[in-house]
Amino acid sequence: MILWASSRELNMGVPTAPSPKLREDRNKYFVFQVKRPRQHRRVHFNNNTFTMTRYSVEPDAAVPHSKSRGSHLRVHYKHCREIAHHIKGMPANKASKFLEDVIARKAIVPFTRHTGGIGRKAMAKQSKSAGDKGRWPVKATAVVRDLLSNAIANGETKGLDAEKLFISHAQVNRAPPGRRRTYRAHGRIGKYASQPAHIELILSEKQEGVEKAEEDDGEGARGKKITKKMAAKRRFVKIGGDSA
Repeated sequence: MILWASSRELNMGVPTAPSPKLREDRNKYFVFQVKRPRQHRRVHFNNNTFTMTRYSVEPDAAVPHSKSRGSHLRVHYKHCREIAHHIKGMPANKASKFLEDVIARKAIVPFTRHTGGIGRKAMAKQSKSAGDKGRWPVKATAVVRDLLSNAIANGETKGLDAEKLFISHAQVNRAPPGRRRTYRAHGRIGKYASQPAHIELILSEKQEGVEKAEEDDGEGARGKKITKKMAAKRRFVKIGGDSA
């Protein structure tokens, strides 16, 4: 947003709106820009129009789905990222059971990216993830479990079948850190910041598969697979009769 003001008004700190008289001689006026407060919503521009959205992806409206999200959650970002990465693609009921087992320490969350200082666990070999490092982040797991149950409830409100829901989208972003201080020796002050997270989940209904047609003849994906040599023989046309 650009405002025009004279030198006298600029010194007084009183910005004015543009007027026809001011536009005639702009050399006598100073131009300054007013910065608006930062918004935490993503903006998409389409044909000179923009829509505000709270999710990083927008699923197809034709596909039945439900959503759930949380902002500025006081749980560790790295823990939430590993949990979301592991449950993405799981059926909703299976993911809910897994999170309950993690809280009871019957299952473990494998850590694949943020592995600094994470100890090796024998239980981590139960999953097919790379490596054998894992933890039981109880607080973050409880928050993700509550978001997942909220997404399932939203789906049931829309008339979706909870048995067919699966986690089609799970994303965790860093939130602005909570800045505090801690007091060190010799009168020094050190930072003492928390690392909160933004979490969003999208559940979709799993589409039923289509049975493959029973067909013995033909080539390609719909028929019986044949070699190039057999295909060349079928294209060959024999001319003339048999010689004595």
